[in-house]
Amino acid sequence: MISTENLPDKTIVDRRKSVRNRDLRNTMKRNRDKLASQNIVSPEYSLDLLKLHANAIVSSVVAVPLLVVLASFAGFAIGFGPEIFIWATLSCLIYSVMALLSRRFLNTGKKENRKLWTRIFLIGHLFVGLSWAALTIIPCTSCSAEPAIFYKAILLLMATSATATICYTLPITIVISFAIPVVAFGAQYGSHPTGMLATALIFAGLLFFTFVAVRLEKTSKSGLAYQNENHSLVAELEMAKSISDEARRRAEEANLAKSRFLASMSHELRTPLNAILGFSETMSAEILGPLGNETYKTYAQDIHNSGEHLLNLINEILDLSRVEAGKYEIKEETLRLTDIAEDCMALIRMKADQKSIKIEPNFQSGLPRVLADERAMRQVLLNTLSNAVKFTPSGGTIKLLVGWTQSGGQYMSVVDNGPGIPEEEIPVVLSAFGQGSIAIKNAEQGTGLGLPIVQALLAMHGGKLELRSKLREGTKAIAILPRSRVLHELPAEPVASRTQTKRSGLQERRSKVRSTA
Repeated sequence: MISTENLPDKTIVDRRKSVRNRDLRNTMKRNRDKLASQNIVSPEYSLDLLKLHANAIVSSVVAVPLLVVLASFAGFAIGFGPEIFIWATLSCLIYSVMALLSRRFLNTGKKENRKLWTRIFLIGHLFVGLSWAALTIIPCTSCSAEPAIFYKAILLLMATSATATICYTLPITIVISFAIPVVAFGAQYGSHPTGMLATALIFAGLLFFTFVAVRLEKTSKSGLAYQNENHSLVAELEMAKSISDEARRRAEEANLAKSRFLASMSHELRTPLNAILGFSETMSAEILGPLGNETYKTYAQDIHNSGEHLLNLINEILDLSRVEAGKYEIKEETLRLTDIAEDCMALIRMKADQKSIKIEPNFQSGLPRVLADERAMRQVLLNTLSNAVKFTPSGGTIKLLVGWTQSGGQYMSVVDNGPGIPEEEIPVVLSAFGQGSIAIKNAEQGTGLGLPIVQALLAMHGGKLELRSKLREGTKAIAILPRSRVLHELPAEPVASRTQTKRSGLQERRSKVRSTA
């Protein structure tokens, strides 16, 4: 069986409007190239990262100053003087200014001002680093060196980790904020053994948190890249949807134009055909007088038969257009496929005799009637027989078979010993207006609508068309009707049951008469 999924697509899409989407395609290509490369930390996303940095500072405008205030009270408790509160006030003021600058950047920041705002943020973090460096030189008047070392070291580590968590989208700020405090702490307590250990610990913490921030920055850039790619894919889907809508609209317009063309052509063709049919019938019947030559009478009858056949073809092409539009209604009636086959064989025999082609019928006996449209079944067989006669060489043989299918349905099959069809061309032959290479070379080439009409008519009956062919061996076309179309005859009613039915009917009529009386 030939699958309709392999049929060629006849819809032509006008893609001239795709020029309008050139910028979109360039953006998508740039994003895909960026994702395909290993260097996904492109500076293209620096503005987005800077906005994330500003958002993080604004979000932490309460948390960091609160940490500073709590740390100042803890320092005062262990022995630091009032200087610790001055430091805390200065640090909170710097963080507040940083938050105000970040909010202003979020409101007015543009791509062209990215470098300027980056410098402003770096300068702000430099002042934050100076404030933490000031902490390292504040003396502890009421405690020894070791408690002060532990207090300052723990506070610097906490501040470094908090900054790495908040400002990871701009990792350089961690180094700017805490490189000076680490150096100041080492200069202050480097001579003390505990101070040396604390300095090494703070320096290791600075390196570790800087590394974590760099990794988080790369992850953020990768996330932004994939988000941008997602937006590009959404835009691509929208573009594909618009192209699809445009193609659907054009297909609907083409289908409407085709329907109008067929309606117009049917009217224009039927008018002269009716005259041909009428005059030829008058001549063959010799209504106005004898023709004087029996050959002329035969010619007039042939003209009439050919005109009727042409008129039927026009009607069936219109039927195909109605099938495609979903407006075709089959007229079901009981018929025998063998009768259809005999009639079609008689109609096509004259054309076969002209090429000395022999038609061999082979009908299975006892085939019951089927429920189908007689005109449609006749057209199915005429189309397949006409194709067989057209491509069978002179002196060839055509086999016409009618019988049962394995599933309980019935089939009509036409087998010829013509040149055959290449396997790769079978989907083309089954498509509308499709013709194989042999048909194109043949002098009697048609419109390419015969087999598509057969497919459509069989599909309306729930059946199918199977086309099997081998090059230089011949072609076999099988029109199959399903089991549901076969009408099985009911057994005759026994005589005893009929007599009993009559008696029961008489008894019912007598009871009705008595009840009426």
